[in-house]
Amino acid sequence: MKKLFSLALLTLTFGAAASAQAASVSFVEPKDGATVPSEFTVKFAVEGMAVKPAGDLAKETGHHHLIVDGKSIPAGQVVPTDANHIHFGKGQTETKVKLAPGKHTLTMQFANGAHQSYGEAMSSTITVTVK
Repeated sequence: MKKLFSLALLTLTFGAAASAQAASVSFVEPKDGATVPSEFTVKFAVEGMAVKPAGDLAKETGHHHLIVDGKSIPAGQVVPTDANHIHFGKGQTETKVKLAPGKHTLTMQFANGAHQSYGEAMSSTITVTVK
């Protein structure tokens, strides 16, 4: 019985770790290096976690944040709210973005229901050129 319990605990521990390692975010659209018009659509994807609205603090859930010309937010820190940090607290997975001409970085940051970042592991950065 003790061995069975230990095996079950070991399976749960490694299963949870594998699940957390498998979680990731990505841009569906646009692709890295794309040339885009001044207004364009951005689509987000997440694997290994579920998208839930802000305020929902269920384990392995969260929502997207788009950071324009900035870097990912360290794990545990709250994603700021300003013109360069766009929150999708209703659980949205796409948006229209309007940017000035030139080269820009877009960083998608996944964060929990309290807007606390999951860190660099749950972020993705691409570069686009706006014409």
